[in-house]
Amino acid sequence: MDIVLVPGLWLNASTWDQVTPTLEAAGHRTQALTLPGTESKESDRAGITLDDHVAAVVAAIDDAEGPVLLVGHSAGCGIAHLALDARPERVARVVHVGGFPSSDGEELLGGFDAVDGEIAMPDWVEKGEDDNVIGFSDAELADFYTAAIPVPEGVMNGVIHLKDTRRYDVPVTMVCPEYTADQLREWVADGHVPELAAISDVTYVDVPTGHWPQLTRPDDLAKAILGAVPG
Repeated sequence: MDIVLVPGLWLNASTWDQVTPTLEAAGHRTQALTLPGTESKESDRAGITLDDHVAAVVAAIDDAEGPVLLVGHSAGCGIAHLALDARPERVARVVHVGGFPSSDGEELLGGFDAVDGEIAMPDWVEKGEDDNVIGFSDAELADFYTAAIPVPEGVMNGVIHLKDTRRYDVPVTMVCPEYTADQLREWVADGHVPELAAISDVTYVDVPTGHWPQLTRPDDLAKAILGAVPG
């Protein structure tokens, strides 16, 4: 099966490097994406928008030989959900890792300050989000921050526009890293994730770690993705 892997913000295709070998060893074809402006820290990010990132994911879906397993991480889940909305007939299942399908009218991820049209990764501990970086050694965390690629402002502040309700019929697997499946179920029940609540078939999987399981628990994340492969 074709598995399209959408990185979260501040990351590119390399974030999946420890995950794809297991998927490919199981006989699947993988497309780990580097979205526009995230090729390197030196890339030109001027004028890049959320639509550009969604278009890159849609192009990968269109290039696949058959139905796709679409995997998103963090805010990349919102991008993946927009791509699903554009091609619901081409996606067999979606896996959201540490993130949620965004609702119509929301910003992808607002609340961050931009400098010269781009947004650098914050220090998560300074932001009070210590759980984000569980699972890294001190050296690994330092390397992680050093490698982080700024995000185009137009991507993070882009507004979600959804059109095709067939997206609700595509099954979803929610991989829960720094929060638990039970916590996520409570958030859904309390009305905090309305887009997820509208999806007809949802499976919840715990992979306990910080926000970046593709780096801190790649083998377990790969197993969770393989478990979501239809059939």
